[in-house]
Amino acid sequence: MIRSAIVPVAGHGTRLLPATKSQPKEMLPVARKPIVQYVVEELVANGIEEILFVTGRNKASIENHFDSDPELTRVLHAGNKKDLLAELEFEELEAHFFYTRQRFQRGLGDAVLCGQNFAGEQPVLVALGDSILGLHAQSKAVSRMAKLFEDKRASCIIAVEEVPWEDVHHYGIMDVIPSDGDSLRVTRIIEKPSREEAPSNLAVAGRYIFSPLIFDMISRVKPDKRNEIQLTDAIQMLCEEGKRVLAMKLEPDERRYDIGNFPSYFETFVEFALADPQYGCEFRVSLEKLLAKGK
Repeated sequence: MIRSAIVPVAGHGTRLLPATKSQPKEMLPVARKPIVQYVVEELVANGIEEILFVTGRNKASIENHFDSDPELTRVLHAGNKKDLLAELEFEELEAHFFYTRQRFQRGLGDAVLCGQNFAGEQPVLVALGDSILGLHAQSKAVSRMAKLFEDKRASCIIAVEEVPWEDVHHYGIMDVIPSDGDSLRVTRIIEKPSREEAPSNLAVAGRYIFSPLIFDMISRVKPDKRNEIQLTDAIQMLCEEGKRVLAMKLEPDERRYDIGNFPSYFETFVEFALADPQYGCEFRVSLEKLLAKGK
């Protein structure tokens, strides 16, 4: 069973400026929770017990969010605000949180490498802090990935989903061949290819499981033209050396919500808000009225 996860959250979030000028992208709210809280709740629900956040400058609010706040709790108790106290129950999640800083923005591969000592000699999950799996993070993909990793004695498992062909240039794209069971054997991975270069429309879905071998691969990767260490280059090395790299497709109800730009952020916020058990119906009425005005 995979018990540890690395969550890279050091990026600048430039495609979401000015909202991210003074706060992390991962702390932007989606309905009633920040993005990263959905990620953490998903991981804990899948048996993850230790989470390392790889942070950068202006990311202290992530640490503060998952820390307890005795003064806030005292004020809510004093005011008998039981409903608001319930909103802080995530502070009691059965997980241990750790933090380290990626001193320079040198890409996702370098961010993962920052977790080498944390992972040690055990396999580790990598979960992108700006990608939510499933509506309200109701996904068991990580548990299925962990089982596949152990059953197949793999070096790497990657969650993937099909994306529109016109969008392949936004993602890491897989070249695969059939394997037994529900997995696909990855023979090649390309970072943000053009439509003409893309071998498929299977895109990385923000969740990976790696054996410790990945850290050796990352250490060998040469920086790209932007001086970044790409995780896809390290995975490609695993493929080239004949290691077992497998892709696992997400289930239909496990759509990935990738909060990478304003259109996807707006769409995700609205979908989650509409599904809110307390406010969703009222919001739907308001939204329908707004849409009717625009006709």
